[in-house]
Formats: sequence, structure tokens, C-alpha cells
Amino acid sequence: METPPFPHSDSPYHSHLGIAVAEWRDGYAKLVCTTVAHHANRSGIVHGGVLLSMIDQAAAFAGLFCPFPDRVRRAVTLDLDCRFTGQARIGLRLTAEGKVMTAGRNVFFARTEVFDEAGTLVAFGASTHRYRAGSGDLMGVPLES
Repeated sequence: METPPFPHSDSPYHSHLGIAVAEWRDGYAKLVCTTVAHHANRSGIVHGGVLLSMIDQAAAFAGLFCPFPDRVRRAVTLDLDCRFTGQARIGLRLTAEGKVMTAGRNVFFARTEVFDEAGTLVAFGASTHRYRAGSGDLMGVPLES
């Protein structure tokens, strides 16, 4: 298995969808996905679930950056909303940009936008995430063995 370019950014579900982290820093995450036939809905365009998955993952990663390679931060999504503003065609590369709007000790709030290759906004969302134990701190927690 290939090592992800960002430590601890791998997720079996998102790997299955072809979603990858392109940029990741404190408070910001950019994810990409080149759409293929299995991303299509019955109308032949990108299924909304793919866009929603990108929104959820980009938002969560924006709040979970950890600069220490032997440590990790984790969270669960408490609330997620999405608005579809356009259609994404199969074969195009989608980009999701998640940004933390505010964060406390236990909870953070993020906004995410998804664009197609032409820079057209195809979806956006807002979400609430709860840090898992110890993950509210930028130091994160030691990796589980």
C-alpha cells in the first residue's frame, strides 16, 4: 500500500472513493477527487454523496491537522449540511476546501466549498465536529499501536 503524502491522512472509505489530501495545515484542508464512472448517479453526473463525503472530510481535516508525525488528532462529525449549487460531470477533478471558522476545547465549526475544474462552485456546506479525547490540542495524542 502506498504511503499517503500527509501522515495519518489515510481513510479506507475515502481511498475507495478516490479522495486524496492535496494540502493540509492548521485550520485548512484541500482535498481532490478525479471522478470516474463509479461516482455517477442514475443521471450520469457525480452522485451527491461523493460531494457530501468531500465536504465532511475536508471540514474535519481542517480541524485535525497535527504537525507531529508520531501523533494524531481525531474527531466525530456532529452536524453536517450541504447545498448543491451545480452539477459535476464525470471525468472532472473536484476540489474541496475546508476551513475552520471557530474552535473551542471540544468542538470546532467549519465551512467547505467544492469546485469543479473550471472553478465553478458545485456544492458547499457547514459542519460541527467534536474532538475525540486529547485531540483538541494541536499536539494530538500518541498513535495507537
